Parts: sequence; structure tokens; C-alpha cells
Amino acid sequence: MADQRQRSLSTSGESLYHVLGLDKNATSDDIKKSYRKLALKYHPDKNPDNPEAADKFKEINNAHAILTDATKRNIYDKYGSLGLYVAEQFGEENVNTYFVLSSWWAKVSGMGGGRGVRAPGGEAPPSHDEHARACFSEAADTPIVIQPASATETTQLTADSHPSYHTDGVN
Repeated sequence: MADQRQRSLSTSGESLYHVLGLDKNATSDDIKKSYRKLALKYHPDKNPDNPEAADKFKEINNAHAILTDATKRNIYDKYGSLGLYVAEQFGEENVNTYFVLSSWWAKVSGMGGGRGVRAPGGEAPPSHDEHARACFSEAADTPIVIQPASATETTQLTADSHPSYHTDGVN
């Protein structure tokens, strides 16, 4: 097991089809037929002394589960295993948004968190994490004295970035 190759996330979306011995334009019936044939061949009950057959059977089941689900298959065809990982982490409905915001043009245009955009002085703006660390490290020494007491109170930051609490629009 130690010499098994490390799997990486791909964006090609071809290896699940390869597991089932199919090409990308396979129909649902093709997927079903190939799955049944391979599942019978590699089923652990038919190969009790072959641990590799059990691994292959798991791989076949995984490929079948993804390729028979229309939404997952669509994500896999567009974005590969990386798209499935993103769907698992952020939800299937957010996959397109994730890839749009992480594309190079979104980063250059400033949509992807400002990476690639230069400030007037030529310096790149701080990342979101750097900005958050800077803000919270300054505020860590300052205790919060007043907290909103009811649902009608709101919290806002003043121009000098110090918290301000008020009710009904009165500071």
C-alpha cells in the first residue's frame, strides 16, 4: 500500500470514464452496462483472496455513483475531480461561482479578492487573511465595553475603524 501513487485532483474529467472503460460521450445505458459487467467481475465475494479486486470494486462503484447522478456528472465533465471536491466543500450550486472567482481574469479584474491588482504605489494590496490579521491584532488589546443589548441595536464601524454601537440610528 505504501507504494501506491498519490492521487491528485484533476480538471480533465476523464479518469472515471476510464475506470468504466468508456469515453466521455457514453450514454446512461452504456454506463449501466459497463458498471454491471465490471462489478460482477471485481465483486469481493467472487474474489475473496484478492484485495486489489476489492479496491477496484470500490473505484467502479464510485465512478458509477458520480456518472449516474446528472448534476455530479455535469460538474465532473466541466471541472473534473477538482469540481467534485469543490461541490463537496461548498455545495453543488456554488461550483460555477467558485471557478469564475478563481479564474485568472477575475483575479486581474479584482473580482477574485484583489489578487493581481496593484495599488497606485505599485504594491499589491494585502490578502484577505493579511488584512484580517492586521485588523484583529489591533483590536485584540481593546476590550469590547458595550455590546448590543437588543435586536434593534446595530453595530457599525466609524471612519477611524473603531466599533460604534447605537440604537435607531442615533450615535
